[in-house]
Amino acid sequence: MAVWLVVGLGNPGPTYASHRHNVGAMVVAELASRGRTALSTHRLMRADVAEVKIGPGGTGAVGADLHQVILMRTRTYMNESGGPAAKVMGHYKVNPANLVVVHDELDIDFGQLRTKFGGGDNGHNGLKSIRKSIGTGDFYRVRVGIGRPPGRQDPADFVLSDFPKAMAEDLAVEVLRAADAVECLVTQGLDATQQRYNS
Repeated sequence: MAVWLVVGLGNPGPTYASHRHNVGAMVVAELASRGRTALSTHRLMRADVAEVKIGPGGTGAVGADLHQVILMRTRTYMNESGGPAAKVMGHYKVNPANLVVVHDELDIDFGQLRTKFGGGDNGHNGLKSIRKSIGTGDFYRVRVGIGRPPGRQDPADFVLSDFPKAMAEDLAVEVLRAADAVECLVTQGLDATQQRYNS
């Protein structure tokens, strides 16, 4: 069975941990927690990585029909995500068709989720870097809506700001839903995932 790689996009370190731009990294952390494992640093690959099994019972399931899944968040800034992703793909022999990138999406309202295969990067520097480094945009995306900034706030400032504390409970729900969508994508495919989670 093919190995999958799930990349949660974000910026490294505690300064960025609660930013809207880091919601992908939050989802990968949730999947690692479900698999009862911790992301560990691979310095040569400039990434934090964990290995889990995902099956019909979710992440960390036991039994038959389990998929080997590598969870990853980079230890580089967002616009350099591609290099580490390409190194991890090479190390674990992951085909781009088994790559899932989880990321924030300005053009989707907060509280909504979309999954798709392929497409452009829509100005997202993390996606742009991965496309450039692996030579294709043909991979899965789990797009977590963060909405557009209010008023005239610069989108770059908006994504590099914390989710408000008042949104903490709703954010936790969205991270759980996005993690569920990743599990569904790996075990049941895109059509089933879109029917269940796309809003």
